[in-house]
Amino acid sequence: MFRFNLIGLMLGLVSFITSQLVAQNESQSDLIFKLNTNIESGKITYKLTEAFEIIDLLGNPDSENKFQDGGMLLQQLSYPGVEVILGKFKGDIEAPFTLLGIKIENQIVDIGRDSKIILRSNHDLSKLDDFEGFQNVSLKNVNLQNEIKLIQRMSYDNLTEWPSKENMPPDFDPINLLEVHKTPGLGIKILHSGGINGKGVNIAIIDQPLLLRHEEYFPQIIRYDSTGLSGYSPKMHASAVTSIAVGKHIGVAPEAFLSYFAVPMWQNENSHYINALEKIFKLNETLSDNEKIKVVSISDGRFSSNPDYTSWQKILTKAEEMDIFVVTCDPKFLDYGTLKIAEGENPDNINNYTRGNYSSDTNIILIPAGNRTLACQRGINVYTFDRKGGMSWAAPYIAGLAALAIQVNPRITPAEMKELLINTVTKTSAGPIINPIGFIESVKKSN
Repeated sequence: MFRFNLIGLMLGLVSFITSQLVAQNESQSDLIFKLNTNIESGKITYKLTEAFEIIDLLGNPDSENKFQDGGMLLQQLSYPGVEVILGKFKGDIEAPFTLLGIKIENQIVDIGRDSKIILRSNHDLSKLDDFEGFQNVSLKNVNLQNEIKLIQRMSYDNLTEWPSKENMPPDFDPINLLEVHKTPGLGIKILHSGGINGKGVNIAIIDQPLLLRHEEYFPQIIRYDSTGLSGYSPKMHASAVTSIAVGKHIGVAPEAFLSYFAVPMWQNENSHYINALEKIFKLNETLSDNEKIKVVSISDGRFSSNPDYTSWQKILTKAEEMDIFVVTCDPKFLDYGTLKIAEGENPDNINNYTRGNYSSDTNIILIPAGNRTLACQRGINVYTFDRKGGMSWAAPYIAGLAALAIQVNPRITPAEMKELLINTVTKTSAGPIINPIGFIESVKKSN
């Protein structure tokens, strides 16, 4: 009798567990179906969907976590078979968390990350961050007539779709602005017109994977090394720094030759830069004096907080001994800050500049960076109008100017170039501004 009851109990338990699993599987299937349906219809989409919309659709998550990843604050919502990631920049206190990614049964789902973001109303404006701004965004459904302050802090590109004229602020012409600021400014075009354009000088950039065939800089690339990075897509940072250094319209040294070394900068490892510099040293052993790489641009400044810092310092010393001018964002290289050109004003007029977002009273030299047009990784003829202008944009500007100096005086040393850059600044109310024409004149005299 006891044995019969025990068997019955066990059968009942198995039946109960089975029914629970079936119900759970049905619930998970229903949840996944609802999610897929809303993704396909566009109701759930990249950067526009907020956390409450996910919860309204799927119910309360099994777990919710918030954490920081670099400059991003992230929110993770976990459901059976589904993981949802939302995020925002940590400086955007009032911005909502918006959708960045979804995994269904550990498979990444296409939520329109690489498609144009189509705003549905003015409410969606609050979901866009300052970093990417209006890039590859359709604004046709919004009214920007009274949003000039928002516009003036948002970057955009020539993929941006603007509202009709009556829904735009008066006198704001984004297309013209994009063209006006396709220039290095501060008289560099005058140097170009006199034949001082970096012709024959070989410079190198060590940065993230690059969109190679962009019309702005492709003809200047003579070698590209992306060892270990196959499968990685081109990055925004890469096209921007390359166009500043050697771009045909944007670049400081548009006739310089470029050797590009792609590295995973996001890993915060000095070893990647060290390995790339060692490649440059070996390459130079095979080249004639006229062909050697003389300038290297690295738009990073976190070396002292990364592993292998002692080795990094040693290789910098070796580079200088080999007369290779390594430009970085490290204040130990040169304590520089950024400038911002007044929107739509002449970039050659020094009075049109103010201190940029990344500057301080201690800076001994300031470099144009904000309100600049740059090559974009989204396509071979796509350009971005960048509002903020980070320190990363200053390094290739200095590197390009060094290429002009070497063209004028091939025997000039890295130490001499640094000294002349500092000694020729123009002192203004904004601070000590780099003086390209005065610098090159001083380089000529030192020849």
